[in-house]
Amino acid sequence: MSQRDVERTLGRLLTDAGFRRAFFRNPARACLEVGVQLAAHEVEALLRVPARGLTSLAGQLDDRICRLYIKDPDDDG
Repeated sequence: MSQRDVERTLGRLLTDAGFRRAFFRNPARACLEVGVQLAAHEVEALLRVPARGLTSLAGQLDDRICRLYIKDPDDDG
């Protein structure tokens, strides 16, 4: 519930594809799993950022600052 947690979440949305997928499926659970606490209005604001836009920007980042994401073969999404 702080600006720092919003910034951490936004950074993670850009650099961690697995977190990005989890956040747009279930933001409360995704945040809990990484230890950030966001107020409802902060989650709503982040959910208004288009996932495709985040994915596009993430694709332009240097891989050295991104987390490795290996898709779960049992995951349908």
